[in-house]
Amino acid sequence: MAVGGLGGCADDPGRVITRLAVGSPGDDAYTLVPGTDRPDVVPRPQAGGETEGDAPGLYGGTRRKAACDPDALLRFLRRNPDKGKAWAAAHGLDFSQLPHFFQKLTPVILRVDTLVTNHGYKNGEPTAFPAVLQAGVGVFVDEYGRPAVKCNCGNPLTAPPPGVDPRKARYEGASWDRFDDRTVTVIRPRDRDKGRLTTITLVDPAATMSFTRPAGTTGEQDGPPAPLPPGESPAPAGGPSRGSAPAPRPTGSVSTAPPEEGSSPGTPQRPAPARPSDGTGEASGGPAGPGPGDGPRRSPTSRPRPGDASRSPSASPVRPGRNVS
Repeated sequence: MAVGGLGGCADDPGRVITRLAVGSPGDDAYTLVPGTDRPDVVPRPQAGGETEGDAPGLYGGTRRKAACDPDALLRFLRRNPDKGKAWAAAHGLDFSQLPHFFQKLTPVILRVDTLVTNHGYKNGEPTAFPAVLQAGVGVFVDEYGRPAVKCNCGNPLTAPPPGVDPRKARYEGASWDRFDDRTVTVIRPRDRDKGRLTTITLVDPAATMSFTRPAGTTGEQDGPPAPLPPGESPAPAGGPSRGSAPAPRPTGSVSTAPPEEGSSPGTPQRPAPARPSDGTGEASGGPAGPGPGDGPRRSPTSRPRPGDASRSPSASPVRPGRNVS
């Protein structure tokens, strides 16, 4: 009876999903970080249903570049302890555990429209609501490949509320080209029996190559260019599409691409390097390298840190020194 009553309630938050397009921080942002999204990402061909966070090619990025800077966000939360405590609570953490948590985050770009719970902060109080993030939004993923932070607003991300069906929910917020509730994807964490991810296989924005990124790094240790993972399509002849993937009609959970024979998800694959169309996948026009910061050290290589970004949204946005491209 209780379940039926909730299901019939018109304002049940589990049945209303907010769309958050590329470039939109959304309401209730913890902070503002421009330049972390990519509107030119070629979406993943396989979309809809559920998939595990260690699927090769599920996420994208630009080789040896990343704008989502965990150290800058951590400094901001430390210098705004009220927000920092609410942020930590969204992930079930104590405020003192944030440095350790941030060391395990990896910046990537979504390649599928992704259903999450978005945790915001408004009028001194935490908020939470189901949201679909458009392919091209920059996020941090945790050590099991699950989206954990939305880069352009600093908001914590967790799994969507149980029982929310993106094909039956009501949507609010601006839409985008080729948005389709049938291609909204839920990303599950990697099976814990496999252990934590050591590397993540990413695809460049134009979908011309792949490369590996060690977990907990921000691009400085990316592997060499490699062929696309199985099941990924090359960039269309007309160039990258803007918006989310075309609307296939999945009949069940998404079919994820398996790793190459002899390897397992999260393990670097070493096929013969291919020659991507852009040579390195590097973007142009990015900001200059960051200055020193006071964020936590990362092993094995200390991560370059941008300048201090400790002001709240009402003052000025956090501005990390890298550009995800």
